[in-house]
Amino acid sequence: MSRRRRVRDKWRLKRWYTVVSPEYFGNVELGLVPASDPEKLIGRVVEATLYDITEDFAHQYLKMRFQIVKVDGNRVAKTIFKGHEYSRDYLRSLVRRRTTRVDGIFNITTKDGYKLRVSASAFTLSRIKTSQERAIRAIMKDVIERKASELTFNQFVQEAVLGKIASDIYNEAKKIAPLRHVGIRKSKLLSIPEKEEETAEEALKAEEKVESAN
Repeated sequence: MSRRRRVRDKWRLKRWYTVVSPEYFGNVELGLVPASDPEKLIGRVVEATLYDITEDFAHQYLKMRFQIVKVDGNRVAKTIFKGHEYSRDYLRSLVRRRTTRVDGIFNITTKDGYKLRVSASAFTLSRIKTSQERAIRAIMKDVIERKASELTFNQFVQEAVLGKIASDIYNEAKKIAPLRHVGIRKSKLLSIPEKEEETAEEALKAEEKVESAN
């Protein structure tokens, strides 16, 4: 059998699956992915932009990652939020001469036990003192950790990506120094609660039994 024939047959065995964002991001279609076995999709990471979800051109700068955790009988691949970050071009555009960039990286645990690493950045209108940098970083830490303790993973992710947490930091930090921009520039899901993992596994097994019975 020729190589071309083998490749053609290999692709013939594959089916297309629709990848959708999590419910807290509207179950928006993110694209189609091929697979010969739906189980092979579990764990695959799909990239998109916030614009793909909101259809707001102002959100093109924010890249998002979703991980496939489940594939249902209708060939729909469901995902969980895995992380986000500013595009390099957008981050570069925020930097100005004779100003200060204040960064903070924080490991947090949400109200329902999800662990994330969150990176925040503040850009000032002019150069500021080291003591002011420390004060702004302390505000970042306080706001982010307080939000994590009050919000579930779904709620925290929405507020981080859509700018609510950054807005809260800005409103406090502007008392320290004039600011041009504050944002949660990056986040990464580190771990999910063990109970959630067990529940997901049980749901997958139950669904497999139903499909085999049919």
